[in-house]
Amino acid sequence: MQRSKKHIQIILGVILGLIAFSGFAQQDAQYTQYMYNTLSINPAYAGSRGMFSFTGMYRNQWLGLDGAPESQTLNFHTPIRDSKVGIGLSVINDQLGNGVNQETFIDAAVSYTVRTGYEGKLSFGLNAGASLLNIDFTKLNQYDNVEFTEESNIDNRFSPNIGAGIYYHTPKFYVGFSVPDILETQYFQESDNGNTDVSSYIAKERVNYYLMGGYVYEIDYRWMFKPAVLTKFVSGAPLQVDISANFMYDQKVTFGLGYRLDAAVTALFAFQINESLGLGLAYDREITSLGQTQFNSGTIEFFLRYELSRSFRRVTTPRFF
Repeated sequence: MQRSKKHIQIILGVILGLIAFSGFAQQDAQYTQYMYNTLSINPAYAGSRGMFSFTGMYRNQWLGLDGAPESQTLNFHTPIRDSKVGIGLSVINDQLGNGVNQETFIDAAVSYTVRTGYEGKLSFGLNAGASLLNIDFTKLNQYDNVEFTEESNIDNRFSPNIGAGIYYHTPKFYVGFSVPDILETQYFQESDNGNTDVSSYIAKERVNYYLMGGYVYEIDYRWMFKPAVLTKFVSGAPLQVDISANFMYDQKVTFGLGYRLDAAVTALFAFQINESLGLGLAYDREITSLGQTQFNSGTIEFFLRYELSRSFRRVTTPRFF
């Protein structure tokens, strides 16, 4: 009995270690193309594009590695007519371990924008939402007479959360700071029954802080260059820094390279099909030991964005962010 409990604790520890790793990577929007998915990072971004904007994104991490994380994201945001308010909704679905772990995050965002000068705008944002966690232990490989049943599973574990952010932008520059998930969710709470020495919980989601910025340089009337950076900090984990450099040609084709500190190199490409529809893809190559060919073949991302211009708010600047 004690041995079985020990095995269960080990298995849970491995699962939750992966959840913590992939959750940080996915729930908190560790996307290579984060510049097209900013609403998931900062609620103050809602409505900042001046039009209805809908984005769908798919990320398949560590191709060729069985049970590696997958993410699907849908979000939309828009300004409210004749007001300084923007609203948005973000839905993220994470899967890990061939269906062992699945979690869905839903967040609603609202922003309020004030002008700080002729071109500058300062937005304040709040988001509120929840996650639903499902873990199917019966899909695990089970050894040493340790058997999980459906009663061991976790079904739609509900965890509410709130967040906040600030976002300053002009037609050529932006900077933002946000804390999208303020509440620290505890998983698998247990009580000590006197027979075993267990902690009050096994895993805990910590608060993540984000600082991002970017600038657009006009090289000539056709070419533009945008360096950008996204920094993520969480207590107890290494500092994560994403640096990218993208070129835009004729406001239609965007391409560039990126670097994730001590983690990966990336390539990005996007194409604006028409005024409303754009698509893009990205490829990550790990520079850690996990990136060797015997482990995986890299990570891919795809996104599709549809935008509907509003006649009451004409957009005259290139939508590089």
